[in-house]
Amino acid sequence: MKFADLNLKPEILKAIKRAGFEEATPIQEKTIPLVLEGKDVIGQAQTGTGKTAAFGLPVLQKINPKEKSVQALIIEPTRELAIQTQEELFRLGKDEKAKVQVVYGGADIRRQIRSLKQAPDILVGTPGRLLDHLKRGTVNLSDVKTIVLDEADEMLDMGFIQDIESILKYASNDHQTLLFSATMPKPIMRISEKFMKTPEIVQIKGKELTANLIDQYFVRAKENEKFDILCRLIDVQNPELAVVFGRTKRRVDELTRGLQARGYNAAGIHGDLSQGRRMNVLKRFKNGKLDILVATDVAARGLDISGVSHVYNYDIPQDPDSYVHRIGRTGRAGKNGISVTFVTPNEIGYMRTIEQLTRKKMMPLRPPSDEEAFKGQLSAATKKVDDLLKGNLDKYTSGANELLEQYSEVDLAAALLKTLSKDAESIKVKITPEKPLPFKGKHERKRGNFRRSNKRNNRHRTNNRNHTTKKPSGHDFVIKKKKD
Repeated sequence: MKFADLNLKPEILKAIKRAGFEEATPIQEKTIPLVLEGKDVIGQAQTGTGKTAAFGLPVLQKINPKEKSVQALIIEPTRELAIQTQEELFRLGKDEKAKVQVVYGGADIRRQIRSLKQAPDILVGTPGRLLDHLKRGTVNLSDVKTIVLDEADEMLDMGFIQDIESILKYASNDHQTLLFSATMPKPIMRISEKFMKTPEIVQIKGKELTANLIDQYFVRAKENEKFDILCRLIDVQNPELAVVFGRTKRRVDELTRGLQARGYNAAGIHGDLSQGRRMNVLKRFKNGKLDILVATDVAARGLDISGVSHVYNYDIPQDPDSYVHRIGRTGRAGKNGISVTFVTPNEIGYMRTIEQLTRKKMMPLRPPSDEEAFKGQLSAATKKVDDLLKGNLDKYTSGANELLEQYSEVDLAAALLKTLSKDAESIKVKITPEKPLPFKGKHERKRGNFRRSNKRNNRHRTNNRNHTTKKPSGHDFVIKKKKD
């Protein structure tokens, strides 16, 4: 459906055209008319399906610039997503002259207070900082007409549900509430029951929720094999932009240092980094000055970066919903993406649970060989040579002629390729093993019984250690080891 068919004002349509949007996505097509009618809406769709415009466009249309008060409040789980939402609404509301402000933790609250005195039409913020402003009296929600809870399940995972309930109590009863979430766990449904008035439910079909544009693979590997395999995959697949997910902050730091040591253009983000440093890394990644972003789940929540071609799950997530959010970083705007998940032998149960949620089986992927990886490195180096040859090389000609008197053309070309390519695995990188996820599988009970039985057997053997002949215990049994 065209945006022109959604009863949006000419000023809004002009901004949409300038932003490069052509047709409405399913969540936009179904949500925008309901919001314009003033109805409460629950929208279920994964990140990257156009939810910001789905609530942002009708919110902008309903703004009255003559009112000097907050007319719409948008609550986001992370400062990164809050900033991105503010930027997008500012861009889309430029012709409406809509004033959009963002508040979040980790920034100077006094500066935010001064800006709030200018009475923004739309306020975007994270739960903790919004609640702080409300308690200080620097934000007034008495005139708010629309409240948006974006990425509600993420806010639940991050422990913000109580803050959200407190914020909603500051708002007048007569307002519209919009709730968007990739999943709908019970605490989210309780919020909808408590604070929403007969909401309309917009649910993207399962086939759309499972990200059909993403080819999902898994690599079965031991913990100490994963880093070398990751490097070989990057060499062979040559991603345009890639996100690598690690389970912990230490893991992200070690992966980042390891990738940098092997010559990859990588940087990492996690919760311990300063806000300025995180934003700097994200800006570089967005602008294409970084090839690989390494991140924890929390740091990457709410990332809205187009052009990500590959997602590598170095550590499989314990929560299947996190997997959906992770791979949702790619396969956007109609483009295909690839996700590769590393699975250790005892994590197969987690992978099966993920497959049940996404309704799509991951395809096994054979790790590339050293030879295949080297071919990939040479291919990347050759491309760099092609790029170098496009420049003006006149001032290097005399030096080149001198080298040709001493060496053959082949030797010089080989030396250039050696310099530009990454002989990655010649640099040894040690990644500290993380504690494995608890075993999850159909043989879990049997494994537990085996451990308890062994303890009993050990006690039996200890009590009989002076006997020359031991009678087998009733608990003794043999487990045959299955072949891999």
